[in-house]
Amino acid sequence: MYIWMEAYCMKPQNILFLFTDQQRYDTLEELGNPIIKTPALNRLVKEGVAFTRAYSPCPVCVPARYAMHTGQLPHRTNCTVNESMPDGRASFMEILQEHGYQTHGVGKMHFTFTGKDGDTPWGFESRDYSEEGGLEDDFKAFLRENGYGHVHDPQGVRSEMYYIPQPSQLPAHLHNTHWVADRSIDFLKRRDETRPFMLMTSFIKPHPPFENPTPWNKLYRGPEMPLPKRPQDSEGLITYWNKFQNRYKYRDQGIDDHLFRAMKAAYYGAISFVDYQIGRLLAYMEEAGLLDNTLILFSSDHGELLGDYHCVGKRSFLDAAARIPMIMVHPDLPKNVRCDKPVSLVDILPTFLQAANIEPKITYSGDSLIDIASGSVERERIFAQYNREEYGVYMSVTERYKYMYSAPDDMEWLFDLKVDPDETRNLSNNLMYFDIKEEMKRGLIGFFQKEKYDTPLEGDDWRRYPVKRLPEDPDALLLFQDPPESIPHIPGYEREFSVNQASLFKVRF
Repeated sequence: MYIWMEAYCMKPQNILFLFTDQQRYDTLEELGNPIIKTPALNRLVKEGVAFTRAYSPCPVCVPARYAMHTGQLPHRTNCTVNESMPDGRASFMEILQEHGYQTHGVGKMHFTFTGKDGDTPWGFESRDYSEEGGLEDDFKAFLRENGYGHVHDPQGVRSEMYYIPQPSQLPAHLHNTHWVADRSIDFLKRRDETRPFMLMTSFIKPHPPFENPTPWNKLYRGPEMPLPKRPQDSEGLITYWNKFQNRYKYRDQGIDDHLFRAMKAAYYGAISFVDYQIGRLLAYMEEAGLLDNTLILFSSDHGELLGDYHCVGKRSFLDAAARIPMIMVHPDLPKNVRCDKPVSLVDILPTFLQAANIEPKITYSGDSLIDIASGSVERERIFAQYNREEYGVYMSVTERYKYMYSAPDDMEWLFDLKVDPDETRNLSNNLMYFDIKEEMKRGLIGFFQKEKYDTPLEGDDWRRYPVKRLPEDPDALLLFQDPPESIPHIPGYEREFSVNQASLFKVRF
């Protein structure tokens, strides 16, 4: 691996960054999933280095992406929930563009800068812009041009239907997943061949709603899916945020195993459809002779609980929600290698700078994945955070142990990932693990103290807050996320309680 490090420093490499949304770590065929079919991602695993203990620095979309693009953990950026991104921090796109790269982004970026449109460049020289929701973007213009402007929910119907599997209202060749691959290939065909490129191909799926075009909606079927993971003490393994999330996503009023298995089948279908599009993109790059000098990195922003622990969504540091796939490929890297060192999305920016032969000007939270995989950088543990103050949840993980603390629950968790890789038993109060729990806790608190981040701390311990509870009313906090134009206003059928944009539950999570 050191030979490759010396070689690439002679000439900056092209960079292809493949990114999905809400894809669990355990959804790749080559890495052990016995049901799902992912031939394109299997190819990347066989041709590169798979990081088998990769985590999101914050298991929700906006802060995970902001941390990844800036190389800074959420406690440094103060972006810890789906909120406005702070201005003033350079993205890896800006740094690469300043050093001569042609930077292009396709698909979902989820930039939320205050007072700026969602298609803000933030270092992308050009973009094919596509986001969720009802705002205008390049994909919706494409649908209108192709006679599908009447589809108000092109990524699937949300609100009450958020976790209900549904067939897409679009044919496969017009689906957003297909469009992202098309636009990526178009960029490669018209790129400036005098400069290296950084292409970020970012898919909205498999983020719910779980909607797939035909025939991908029947690639997997519910009855063949295993049931979700439900340990004996599932209730004791989740936080306030999981209960809150179950409520507003309409999934806390009883368990339907047929529904959960149908959800998993649809989720797998969305991933296989993404995989198929990645295969198309790789095939074009191979035909164009681009694979020989391109660093390829594949990952996702966070996972999806998908019924595990009786929960859906993310906002959890259990592996189902926080652990992600991550693969790095280059012809001069070792092939078919597994790296078990804990890594994070904040390691991506240093990796890209190293591939581009750019010396960092500031200190980042992460390290290059190339250095971590080669052993030239020691990586003992990583840190992560969701939310802050009385709602904050924090994690530290090593190759063997995971420690978590939730302020809204005032509760700790410890998992021995060697003995209990499925995270079925909280060992934080087990006397046999007392010293290990204290070491993991001290390591996390000590890290924040070293970083001069005292918001979650009271001296050398966690700051305590009153324990949070959900309202008992099962209708409280139910969320609506509908494009305004999708709400019917039909003469003679007007309804007093029709949801409109003004009455949407607008709290950011």
